[in-house]
Amino acid sequence: MDTLPAPADFVRIVEVGPRDGLQNEKTLVATADKVELIDRLSRTGLPSIEATSFVSPKWVPQLADAAEVFTAIQRRPGTAYPVLVPNETGYDRARAVGVDEVAVFTAASEAFNRKNINASIDESIERFRPVLERAAADGIKVRGYVSTVLGCPYQGDVPVADVVRVARQLHAMGCYEISLGDTIGIGTPRKAADMLKAVAAEVPLSALAVHFHDTYGQALANILACLEVGIRVVDSAVSGAGGCPYAKGASGNVASEDVIYLLHGLGMRTGVDLDLLAETGRWLASRLGRETGSRVGKALAAA
Repeated sequence: MDTLPAPADFVRIVEVGPRDGLQNEKTLVATADKVELIDRLSRTGLPSIEATSFVSPKWVPQLADAAEVFTAIQRRPGTAYPVLVPNETGYDRARAVGVDEVAVFTAASEAFNRKNINASIDESIERFRPVLERAAADGIKVRGYVSTVLGCPYQGDVPVADVVRVARQLHAMGCYEISLGDTIGIGTPRKAADMLKAVAAEVPLSALAVHFHDTYGQALANILACLEVGIRVVDSAVSGAGGCPYAKGASGNVASEDVIYLLHGLGMRTGVDLDLLAETGRWLASRLGRETGSRVGKALAAA
């Protein structure tokens, strides 16, 4: 592999464990533990920690305490704490507690959008268009998520052209960064790289991120393939927390500890204390009543 980036390269990790990870865990986590999780993650040096989601508590009971959590965390200077908002109501709730970065979400699969949020792709985008308009006026950064970029549990294959179209729309609407998500974790390196190249032909590579689930054990390989294309932002979840409630059999997000071990092994910089992060992952796993989902976390504990 002769196209690996120079050793001085920096890769920004977007830690999604407190939101994307916890929302898909069956074990209900106490508010105090969520706050401690985020504070522990802050101390590792992570540059971006997705704190929670201001969605309806009816849909995501795990994150019903979003306002309480966000108010209680110790926000570290230089660290971003984005939150997910589905609509203007969520945006209002987030802004009321001092949120200064939000994220909106849709999918590249019509079938997935219908099952997930009972709307077409275009309808979902229209729902959060007012959020982007208000955020622009308020000086609030907005990140966009596109799920099912490499396959859908309901429609199967997802045309790359659909991924490109949705990512292009979100970027044109004002999302500073678009996270491309393999929601059910079925992608392989060549498909992942080809998808990324297609999107990068329409959206600047510097405005893209990748988000892989590890259902088939391909997440790290997919990340490496995308690094070789030039991606420099990777989403991951401490301890490999989470999964996809709408995708049967989908395992959790790729573990942040494993991603950082890979990056450091490539000579890349992340600014993250791996030992402290692995310790945090094992602490979270104990709260969830299971072993850490990170291979690196297990190995460091045994060393």
